[in-house]
Amino acid sequence: MKREGPVLTGKDAWIARLKAGETVSFREGGNSMAPRIKSRAKCTYTPVQSMADIKVGDAVFCRVGGSYFTHLVTAIKGDQVQISNNHGHVNGWTPIHHVYGKVIKVEP
Repeated sequence: MKREGPVLTGKDAWIARLKAGETVSFREGGNSMAPRIKSRAKCTYTPVQSMADIKVGDAVFCRVGGSYFTHLVTAIKGDQVQISNNHGHVNGWTPIHHVYGKVIKVEP
């Protein structure tokens, strides 16, 4: 059986699965969320479908501008969320439709 359309990998696959309502797990590198999330820790994400799914302090997988992060929600205003790392650096504001998943579990 031939597949329809492109095969999605990496962040594109994670986003597609989250938007489809699936829970996903993956590892990301970097120390911007340490010690809460260490580099290469396995994070499990549940889909974010509305503002009711998140609150200040949640770690989320999102897009800010052209960059993708697992960072913290540090403020909420209307349908926008402010995204920052665990060390206080603010990445910026993004609309809720660019917040794809919320971290529900972190494993080494």
